[in-house]
Amino acid sequence: MMHRTTFRLGLLAAAALLAAGSASAATLRWAGANDINTVDPHSQNHQTTHAFLQQVYESLVRYDEKFQVEPALATKWTQVSPTQVRFELRKGVKFHDGAPFTADDVVFSLTRAMTPPSNMQSATQSVKELKKVDDHTVDVFLKGPNPILLRELTEARIMNKAWAEKHNSVKSQDYGGKEESYASRNANGTGPYKLVGWQPDVKLTLTKNADWWDKPRGNVDEVVFTPIKSAATRTAALVSGQVDFVVDPPPQDLARLKNTPELKLIEGAENRTIFFGLDQFRDELPGAGTPGKNPLKDKRVRQAMYQAIDTAGLHKNTMRGLSVPAGAMVAPMVHGWTKQLDERASKYDVEAAKKLLADAGYPNGFALKLECPNDRYVNDEAICQAVTAMWTRIGIKTTLAAAPMAQFVTRVMNNDVNAYLFGWGVATFDALYTLDSLMSTKQGKTAAGVYNGGRFSDAKLDEMIQQIKSEMDAPKRDALLHDALKLTKDEYYYIPLHHQIRPWAMRKGVETVHRADDRPMPNWTTVK
Repeated sequence: MMHRTTFRLGLLAAAALLAAGSASAATLRWAGANDINTVDPHSQNHQTTHAFLQQVYESLVRYDEKFQVEPALATKWTQVSPTQVRFELRKGVKFHDGAPFTADDVVFSLTRAMTPPSNMQSATQSVKELKKVDDHTVDVFLKGPNPILLRELTEARIMNKAWAEKHNSVKSQDYGGKEESYASRNANGTGPYKLVGWQPDVKLTLTKNADWWDKPRGNVDEVVFTPIKSAATRTAALVSGQVDFVVDPPPQDLARLKNTPELKLIEGAENRTIFFGLDQFRDELPGAGTPGKNPLKDKRVRQAMYQAIDTAGLHKNTMRGLSVPAGAMVAPMVHGWTKQLDERASKYDVEAAKKLLADAGYPNGFALKLECPNDRYVNDEAICQAVTAMWTRIGIKTTLAAAPMAQFVTRVMNNDVNAYLFGWGVATFDALYTLDSLMSTKQGKTAAGVYNGGRFSDAKLDEMIQQIKSEMDAPKRDALLHDALKLTKDEYYYIPLHHQIRPWAMRKGVETVHRADDRPMPNWTTVK
């Protein structure tokens, strides 16, 4: 039912963490460049948001240190048939308001996650319906066999049905429609921490759930998160001791941080690929100066833009080594990645790029607006500034518009972008997650193509993705994954830049485990 993905993690750090777990209770003061988007667990598929919500809300299953699936709110699951899985639920679990956790909550929550405007339909994309067997048993009926059902369900967080009904939050918050709801500002989960309060762009506070069914492995009983957009201010806060932990230290400050005696860095590869998306839908590209035409629909133009980017230069000068130049749209620890796929589709060549533009009928280029977040990925705005110059050099007169992630992502979801920088982490560690969300033809607010901001459509690719969803023969499925990723690469539907390396900076007294999903675990953390 699940594909086992293995790769090396900081097991020594995990062992040290377990040994230190009996230390006295402490507060973890955490800072990062961007805030969460919402506390509604089904509203936004956004990594910073997930990092906090997974501490408050839980799923039927979860990942261990090696990203293997283990029981959480479900203690056992049985494959009744290829399209029916029975989950036995953990007894004695209580929500933060004291309400008992039952099968009704599971049926309600997974149905909510499946239903627009939920942005977490990828977690339930294969689910057809749910049926309560008894108070602690639920049957999940599937549209077809699903080899990675459990991995998808790690992201399907469980709410209290009665609480949601009481507070008029039966449906997910419509984030793209700028809706506010009770569930977008308040939370009631079963997880290790309770939400005390959230002031957007100011502070988020979590406190230990003393009644949690599981045992924490660290000593953190309070988490105070402060979003600090300014790189210099974020570094100063860590150096001065105002915060204990920074999830995204500025690359330009890493040498200084390494040489500060009170601090330490841990770093590792993230399962996130940074790339450019391009509008391949509109018949006329707004502001391009090409009446009646959209140059980005032409593969030659997309290839020219690809070949104009010096990814080696970006790696060395902009990223300061915190990247792995990419040819594939998935990172090495994601199932479906191969070394062959990750080689560049075509070499960096400015003159070849100019010729491709001329061959496509744009010898004088065109104008392009590039949109970019400025608080989300490592050096996101700096990457866009560098590429703006590279594209302008071949005649594509590029102007940059940078904005905070919370504003930027709404424009991507509403298809209101010409070209944009994005990063995609793979929650399931399986390439289907990327293919379905980014490469499928966009279908309203369903899971398929939900983040296909360029709205390209390829019937052959759609067919492959549908086959991948239900193919249980591993070699056949792997071949389909390869072919789908190769087709995306060959057509230049996206322009991959690099796989992100993510360092975490912290005070010497903080012991934690680096996570490839870039989600720190306060309940695995000890602060001395």
